[in-house]
Amino acid sequence: MIVWRALHRRFGSGTTVTSVRVGPLSVAEREALADLLGMAILPPEVCSIRVDQLDSALTESVGMTAHQVVKELVGPIENRSAARAEQAGRRRELWNWLDTHPVVRSQPALGEWAHAMRRAGIIGGSVDTTRDLLAEALAVLHAIPAPGTPLPVFAEQTLRDPHGLDNGTRLQAIVFRGLAAIHDCDVPRDAARVRSFWETAGVADDELSSTVLAAGLRVAGSGSVLEAMLAVCAAAGSAASLTLQQVRTAQQLDVVPEVVRVVENPSVLASALRRFGPSCAPIVCTAGWPSSAGIRLLDLLSTAGARLEYHGDFDGEGLRIAAHVIARTGAHPWRMGSADYLASVGPGGPPVGRVSEAPWDSDLASHMRRTGVSVPEERVVEILLDDLAL
Repeated sequence: MIVWRALHRRFGSGTTVTSVRVGPLSVAEREALADLLGMAILPPEVCSIRVDQLDSALTESVGMTAHQVVKELVGPIENRSAARAEQAGRRRELWNWLDTHPVVRSQPALGEWAHAMRRAGIIGGSVDTTRDLLAEALAVLHAIPAPGTPLPVFAEQTLRDPHGLDNGTRLQAIVFRGLAAIHDCDVPRDAARVRSFWETAGVADDELSSTVLAAGLRVAGSGSVLEAMLAVCAAAGSAASLTLQQVRTAQQLDVVPEVVRVVENPSVLASALRRFGPSCAPIVCTAGWPSSAGIRLLDLLSTAGARLEYHGDFDGEGLRIAAHVIARTGAHPWRMGSADYLASVGPGGPPVGRVSEAPWDSDLASHMRRTGVSVPEERVVEILLDDLAL
């Protein structure tokens, strides 16, 4: 059998096999080989056998080629070269799918996460398993920030498995690496930071600590607490600080402003109130990364037909926040293009930090990296207020 097993391995290489080296052979095996090939003397313990000679001898004696005999005695012959080529092609297809996935494209900070996933390699040697896990992770990242949903409920909604994001699961680790890339921070290791990480992603059950600021916003629906608070604050020219609990009192809105401006920094909202008072145009402030309350409010407005227009800081984190809000809520950039940045950047200012690409402007990130200077939202506040006055 040693000869047939050796041939089985060689035939499985997918290349043309002209000879096979076998050994060490026992005396009985050497005698059998000499009889088969009609050799006058015994072959050495380790020898090379020509396949064409085997084919001739086997065809004459049993009517089969060496290839056929090997399949009969050892089993099916796999073309390992073709299998490797097919597997390599499937891996390329997988990574191309990940790199071009809409969730990755909409938040370029996830490009680094996608590269890290590629470096980590195929999970368990299975392309299908890897793709399934990455698809689940992308579904979770697309749904974040959640509107203050408890983790098991959020996991059930996104994965149909309430334990799919439990601590220690492979999927949770993949999702956390994605969130760390978006927020430009380290993956949490201890339990307290894990809880904080989920809260940042809007996955929590705390309806009171999650808040959002709004001004000049008047809506109508089913007579909720949200509508009443917004109406009172808008009439008084005051900011409304809304908890997630209060935002949740409105299941839907029937009447909303045609356009709602969204800003990153509370100082912009405060400036708008000082200038316009009760006549302030509708404005929502995320106060940095949007909270669960903020996302819930923006979702309500967008679903009811309001056009959301977003402005934030021109720095690395500001671009990531902008991409996050735009991808999550369907907001449109508001004075966030290259021309706006170049018109306001000066010789001095804070550094831009790590800059990811801006999906809405392919040149913006390169301009910011070249100058290395950020433009805080406060620097352009008068321009923004002039827009609000129109």
